[in-house]
Formats: sequence, structure tokens, C-alpha cells
Amino acid sequence: MTWHQVVETNELELNKPVSIDIDGDPVMLVKTEQGIFALSDVCSHAEVALSEGSVQDGKVECWLHGAQFDLASGAAVCLPATKSVPSFPTRISNEVVVEVEIK
Repeated sequence: MTWHQVVETNELELNKPVSIDIDGDPVMLVKTEQGIFALSDVCSHAEVALSEGSVQDGKVECWLHGAQFDLASGAAVCLPATKSVPSFPTRISNEVVVEVEIK
């Protein structure tokens, strides 16, 4: 696994997901009151960008069909999705830079 510097913390708005590209992999990054989370930016049900959805109560909801995924684990928490999405560890380096760990 390799850590990648992706954004500065002040670039992230609370509960507003953003899409970033890490070595060709689309990753959704979101800052909440519970921390900063990174998930694959591809819905396991409809293969659309999760970063275009909404974040609430520790979950991201896909904008297309309403599938929801847990931010901490990537687990699908309601239909129509039945398959989780990959989640990635995050950390803050030097108090300002968000890093994501990906293979």
C-alpha cells in the first residue's frame, strides 16, 4: 500500500463529496464531523459517481437510484445496492494535507 497526498484539509467542505483521481482510480473523498473518508467513486449498483450524491448520517447516497454506502466501511446499507464499494484509509499529514492509502 502507498500513501498519496491528495488535497489540503481547507479544500474540503463539510459533507460535500469530491472526486479525485489516484493513479487512474476514481476516489470519492468527503469530510464529515466524524473524520475524512475515502471510498471508490463508483457505485457498485449503477457504476456512476458517488461523489455526485449526498452525504448524511455517516452514509453517501447515490444520486441515481438511492443506494447508500457506509462512509467508514464502504458497505452497502440499502437497496438497490447489495455489494460494498472499496474504502481506503485516510490520514492528515503535517496538520493540513489529506493522504489516502491505496494499493
